[in-house]
Amino acid sequence: MSFINIENVKKIYQPNGTSSFTTVLHGISTDIEEGEFVALMGPSGSGKTTLLTIIGAMNQPTEGRVVVDEIDIYSLSEEKRADFRREYLGFVFQQHHLLPYLTAIENVMLPLTITKLSSSEKKQKALIALDRVGLADKWNRLPNQLSGGEQGRVAIARALVNEPPLILADEPTGNLDSKTGSEIIEVLRSLNEQGQTIVMVTHNPEAAAEAHRILRIQDGLLLADEAYEKSLSPGRGKHSIKAV
Repeated sequence: MSFINIENVKKIYQPNGTSSFTTVLHGISTDIEEGEFVALMGPSGSGKTTLLTIIGAMNQPTEGRVVVDEIDIYSLSEEKRADFRREYLGFVFQQHHLLPYLTAIENVMLPLTITKLSSSEKKQKALIALDRVGLADKWNRLPNQLSGGEQGRVAIARALVNEPPLILADEPTGNLDSKTGSEIIEVLRSLNEQGQTIVMVTHNPEAAAEAHRILRIQDGLLLADEAYEKSLSPGRGKHSIKAV
């Protein structure tokens, strides 16, 4: 079984105060292997972020199921699903959401607040995460003392600090200039080369080209699965397109 199995996922919303329904996802099915870097692309409103939140155990589908590491995540109770998110997932958002009055290491330590680790153990894990994104030497800087790219790397380190098997990134370069955006994608690519599984929503074709596969979504449908002919390791390969 693949690491992530998405089976006939549909999502229908009923806006408050209305009798109408909006179908955002029309029965999407796909698999993602452990160690893959997968990009979700499509126009605004296509359903790609909805799919990402469903994979992230934050948005229950109307129909279908999502299985991660053989765990049917929407068969879990709310409490167990929260435990799943803490253990399995790291999130990187378009807005970095760094607390301005906390240093880089203090921001990275935030997900460890509810753990039973000692203060020294939390600090050590946060330093390791910062080192993985190349910022161990700036652990004591406040966000306003860091560049945009460095703030993005702190946000990635925070997502890594619990050592989750899966990173979900929603438009991580969306508000950045091209140079800074390239820095962030390079960090994600490097992490993937170390074995990290990553699913990323992006509008940026250059960012998406660093992935092993591009899933193109439009009007809630999975239109194409574009795979680079390369192993789950460094290096670019030929591009092949499969209609879905």
